[in-house]
Amino acid sequence: MASVFSRIIEGELPARFVWRDDTVVAFLSIAPLSPGHTLVVPRVEVDHWLDLAPATWLRVSEVTRIVGQAIQRAFDPPRVGTAIAGFEVPHCHVHVAALRELADLDFARVDTDPDPRDLDDAAERLRAALRELGHAEHVG
Repeated sequence: MASVFSRIIEGELPARFVWRDDTVVAFLSIAPLSPGHTLVVPRVEVDHWLDLAPATWLRVSEVTRIVGQAIQRAFDPPRVGTAIAGFEVPHCHVHVAALRELADLDFARVDTDPDPRDLDDAAERLRAALRELGHAEHVG
């Protein structure tokens, strides 16, 4: 059975995409740690990041950095953090989020009922930042 992320990638489930290329996609989390919290996901369905092909991991890392730069530009936090946990969905993904303090990486503090308008606004801010950073060809 396909993971929920594979179903999102295939368009079977909705998502607020901010990046798409042949190897990786990035979309907003539906349970954000902070505004703009994005998941960077390889298209290939691999459960554990350690099992990704080196070239795929390299691309995931590159896009994670680019998305982090866009979060920095769009939300101006003191830090942008990443996390790889993999417990929620058995499909490798990197969380990228604006951080104001270390506790912002506490997944027990996610917003379980975000306002869809806030998510739409955050997605558009990230897309605009990605375009400004020269990545318009990958912006959804």
